[in-house]
Amino acid sequence: MRKSFVLAGLAVLVLVGCAHHGQTGLNRKRPDEFLVPRMAPLVVPPDFALVPPKPGASRPQDADSSTQALEAMFGGPAPRSAIENHTLNKAGQDQADAGIRSTVGAPNTTPVDKGSTTRDVLAAPQGNGQTAKASAGQ
Repeated sequence: MRKSFVLAGLAVLVLVGCAHHGQTGLNRKRPDEFLVPRMAPLVVPPDFALVPPKPGASRPQDADSSTQALEAMFGGPAPRSAIENHTLNKAGQDQADAGIRSTVGAPNTTPVDKGSTTRDVLAAPQGNGQTAKASAGQ
């Protein structure tokens, strides 16, 4: 009985100590729902001009998403410079086969082995060659 009295006394002391410091949660600050400020009503800006859709016109959101992505990344077709047009004409742009990439990648195309020299030229580091050294092994 004496132990329960001591425990009850300690509990009362803890509660009184917490109430004194505001730790019980009984006197915490709560928002007052009557102090909510009034907001101004939403208005349409005076320079916001919406144009009604034309009957039969295509909708802008019906565009192909892959086309939109390409336009966003690369900005659409850019005009070629005079030098680029000259180079393409010299290379025979008007005589080129439009489907050459499909033809080259076809399974019946036989590649030609150009040997190790072409591979070495393609694998060579970029630069003007000032630091190049000859090797005696070849």
